[in-house]
Formats: sequence, structure tokens, C-alpha cells
Amino acid sequence: MTQIQEPVHLSGHSAVPLPPGRLFIDGDWRDAVATGRRDVIDPATGSVITTVADGGAADIDAAVTAAGRAFDEGPWPRMSGRERGDHLLKLAEVMKEHREELARLESLDTGKPIVFARMVDLGDAIDQYTYYGSLASTVQGATRSIRRPGFAYTRREPLGVVGAISPFNFPLILSSTKIAPALAAGNTVVHKPAEDTPLTALRLAELFAEAGLPPGVLNVVTGGAEAGAALVRHPGVHKIGFTGSTATGTAVAAAAAEGVKPATMELGGKSAQLIFADAELGRAIECAVNGFVFNTGQFCMGGTRLLVHRSHYETVLGALAEAATHVPVGDPRQESTIVGPLAGLRHLENVERYVALGEGRVVAGGRRLDIGGGYYYAPTVLADVANDARVVQEEVFGPVLTVQPFDTEDEAVALANSTRYGLAAALHTNDLARAHRVAARLRAGIVWVNSYAVLDAALPFGGVGHSGYGRENGPEGLDAYLQTKSVYMPTD
Repeated sequence: MTQIQEPVHLSGHSAVPLPPGRLFIDGDWRDAVATGRRDVIDPATGSVITTVADGGAADIDAAVTAAGRAFDEGPWPRMSGRERGDHLLKLAEVMKEHREELARLESLDTGKPIVFARMVDLGDAIDQYTYYGSLASTVQGATRSIRRPGFAYTRREPLGVVGAISPFNFPLILSSTKIAPALAAGNTVVHKPAEDTPLTALRLAELFAEAGLPPGVLNVVTGGAEAGAALVRHPGVHKIGFTGSTATGTAVAAAAAEGVKPATMELGGKSAQLIFADAELGRAIECAVNGFVFNTGQFCMGGTRLLVHRSHYETVLGALAEAATHVPVGDPRQESTIVGPLAGLRHLENVERYVALGEGRVVAGGRRLDIGGGYYYAPTVLADVANDARVVQEEVFGPVLTVQPFDTEDEAVALANSTRYGLAAALHTNDLARAHRVAARLRAGIVWVNSYAVLDAALPFGGVGHSGYGRENGPEGLDAYLQTKSVYMPTD
């Protein structure tokens, strides 16, 4: 049932049709039980784009009931893996057909530059459905040789209803890392997108239904903390997939544990990039800049800590100051923009508070930018920062880079591993032995060598320490939504 709201007209671009601002439950649109509404703000202007339903516990209950019925009685879990895979491949094709529409909607909702929304966000999300559509047919058990007479084998089965909770910074990608493998495994899903950025979640639910996804297999409930807590605690939910801050994730993990539910937790990060004395400086500096300005620094794997061999420290600082000053900042709908606004006023104010602590020498940036009423902050580089500074140890989640010198490999590794986080890391060196040696020592779920933020649906990522547990992407991402059942039949 198509219910597109009035389109929003963007400067210099064609209109972007908005999805219904209602809840999508059991294949249909409905208002929230409490009939509350939430404003959706354009970060580039600070103006209201539209409103969406403010779902609560009663709406979550309705969505979980629909998902449970679809799992217990519907065709989805009973299809072969190949059949489900065909459906997911079709969903990927639908996303390709609507690629430009979805990219512009994602840019409008989050403030991310359109060039990245189109190439990165849509590209990665489509890749998720394509990859897991291909992988769905590989879900199978195995026969086992046991001591006593009989036939023994294992089955790989879906868990049931999955609660998928995605964050505001990459709505399309980080919902796809949960929904695509969950569906490939035969589960049904209740998705609660971030309250600030729900628009592409609603539009995809509509497109997927039109593409033949059975009712109740994917449900979307927009809302805030009440909806999220109700989803995690609902007894009809059998698995939680969560991406968000460590503070919120701690509460989600505790609630999931109370219900004895497995959970995949992808949380905060404070990732380090290490530039050794033998690094190719031009390439390393380019990675350093990209690592902290990408997505306006709202990237849990962002390379927000730069560790530089002392022999290159001043050279790198000078290059960073020059580069940060010339990064194109502005209207995310313009093709030339590299850095757009932060996703909301509270995110902008949070970045300002960290920089105002004065814990480092400001080499570049350090100020809010007045652009069209939006939530802009200049790419900021802080030098001579103590390792125990808050801006080094805590997640700022904005375009802020700290730079620290080191003298030895051991010191570099110790600095890189000195925070409570362990999501990602990178190192730059021309010494192959050092690359393997340091990669093995870094406490992180993914390590890049002479590169940064290279991600693929086939390559698992996830955290250690306060960056969470479990893995998304790759076969490991599919395994997270399956359980093993053993079957024994006597033959004597």
C-alpha cells in the first residue's frame, strides 16, 4: 500500500518524496496507539522536514505479535535458504532501482553529503542484501559420527523474532547489517530506527512489501527510548541486534541478559591511526584526514586519534592544518561537499563542549560554522594532547582529531590500546614484518594497513572491550542469527 507524503524540494535538486510518517506493522501502515508525533529535522537548515509516529510499548507489542505470527505461521521460515536468498536478491534490485531517491532521502534526513550517501551508504546497504542473498543457500547442518548406533545430524535454524535497533549516523547501512542476515537466516524482524533519522527505514519497509516480502516479516516502529526499551525487554523477541553508544548499549545488554537473549552489540569507538617513521607520509596523511572527517566524524570506527612518530610529528601537524582548512564544508546536497552538518543540535553542542575543555593546542578548526542555520562544525585538529585527556579517552563523535607523538613501536601500541574501546585501528608502514606484528598486537576488531575504513559485506567487524561484542558482516554475521539443533535417531 503506497502512501507517499508530499515531497520536499531541495535547493538545486528535484523533489524528494517522503514515506508515510506512520508505523509499518504486519504489512500495513497504522498510527501509534498514543497518537504522538515526533519532528524530523533537516540538519542542514535546522528546519522540520516532517513528523513521524512516536511509537511506544503498545506499538512494539503489536509489531512483535505480528512478527511472531509471521514466524510461527507464515511462509518465511519454512522457505528453503535458496528461496529466501532469491527474495533478498530481489530486495537488492529494488534498492538499486530507487538508489537516487533513497540516497537523497538519507542525505536529507542525516545531513550526510549526497556523494557519500549515494556511493557509500546505498552501495554498502545494497551489498548487504546481495551478499546475504547469496549466502542464504549455504545455511545447512552436518552429519556427525557418534559412539553408539544411530544417525546423528545438526540443523541450523532461525532464532525467531529479532529486535533490530540502528543508530542515527548510518541508518541504511547499520540497519542492513542486522536485517539482511536476520532475514537470510529465516527470522522475522522488528526494526526500531534512531528517533532522529527514521525516513529511509520507513521507505524501505514500503518498498520491500511491494517487492513481495510477506506481511509481518519486517516491521518498523519509530519512536524513542520507550519503544527501544520495550523492544529489548519484550518476551516475544528472541535476539537483539544493536548499534549505538556504549552508555545505551550497556543498558540494552543488561536488559537482554535479563531475558536470556543473545545480543550483538556494536558500540562506541576511539580508534587510533599509527604513522611510523617509514610510512609513506602523503598516503598516511590522506588516510588520517579521511578517517576523522568522514561522515562529519559521526563514525564509530572514525580514526579520531592520530599517533605519529616523533620524527614526523611537526610535518604531519602542518599538513593536517592545511588539509583541514581546505576540506569542503557545506550544503550536503551539493555534489562538491565533503563535510556536512552534524545530525542534530545536541550533537553539535556536545562537540563544542569537548573542544572547549582546552585539552590541546588547536591547530585547525575549533569553532562552529554559520551555514544556513544548520549544525556545522569546522574540522578540528588538536595537538600536544595528554593521553589521559577526556578528548583522547572519550568518544566525541564529531570532526575532531587528536594528535600525539611516539618514539618506539612499543609506545605506539601502548598508546593505541590505552582507551577502554577496541573497535578499529590502522597503521602506516612500509615494513611488512612490522605491519603483521603490530596488527596482531592492536586491541581492535578490525585493523587496516596503509588504508582506512575499507569495509565489505564479506569482512566481519565488531568490537572488543567497551566497543561491544559479536560480529556483523561475513558468515559470522549470519551465524549470529542462527542456532544449532542436534537430532539423533537410533538404528539398533
